[in-house]
Amino acid sequence: MKHFKTLNDLHRENGFPLPENPLFSIYQCDKTCTMGDREFTSDFYMIGFKKIKSGVVLYGRTKYDHESGSMMFFKPNQVIEMNNLEFDEDGFLVFISEDFLNGHPLHHEIKKYHFFDYETNESLHLSPSEEKITWELYRKIENEYNNNQDEYSREIILANIDTLLKYAQRFYKRQFINRSEISGKTVTKFYAEIDAYVASGFLGVKGLPSVQYLAERLHLSAGYLTDLLKQESGKTALEHIHLYLISEAKNRLKGEEQSVSEIAYGLGFDNLSYFSRLFKKEVGISPNMFKKQLLN
Repeated sequence: MKHFKTLNDLHRENGFPLPENPLFSIYQCDKTCTMGDREFTSDFYMIGFKKIKSGVVLYGRTKYDHESGSMMFFKPNQVIEMNNLEFDEDGFLVFISEDFLNGHPLHHEIKKYHFFDYETNESLHLSPSEEKITWELYRKIENEYNNNQDEYSREIILANIDTLLKYAQRFYKRQFINRSEISGKTVTKFYAEIDAYVASGFLGVKGLPSVQYLAERLHLSAGYLTDLLKQESGKTALEHIHLYLISEAKNRLKGEEQSVSEIAYGLGFDNLSYFSRLFKKEVGISPNMFKKQLLN
């Protein structure tokens, strides 16, 4: 598998003009722009915008979903593959070395954007007005990149990258709302998967259901699922798992002649103190006190 350590290698291998900066580069694609029909990894963050007519993009060995104008976000060292791509219109690619971010707030902030971890059916589909904003920001970056970079260039480029990522976050929230109206509430489907997990007896065998497991059952990445649930309900995937299990714990404390520790372990908790802290956080009193109040 090809791994690109330098932007020079990446540009040369793909027939792009050599980069103006060894740590940051951009490339505007024509209708045939691609990066070869093979798997590759790189040391760079990559942001792409393309209107794909046909072909497949694999990220982390899963397919990206493409409709209309799509934005894609790749993090360093992730496996990427682009096969037989055809494009309706021009697009662009942005490559950012982690070293280019050193000493800038974006070095930490960029890790907070979950969409760099999104995988299946999760690219960002822009509306016409969103496409216009995206291209305007790209043009500002392009202008700075191509015009005699000086001591201000990096700050200006990163300021516009930061703005682009903030807009992407906003656009994703709009997409979450639009798509949930079409496909139904994710919260309902999420709880149905937890129900199935519990009914299958997995709690006692496999322990607590992980966000990753439930995301895979819903054919989503963990990051996308968490952001989607947060948008729909104000709570993350992990918070919903905890709420479900505490509700189940309350039910068992009311209806079963089991000790608190037996109930905790039966619900998949391998640490009684963790269960007790979580229960008290959600209910306001300890499970022992909750059970004692019921007995009284």
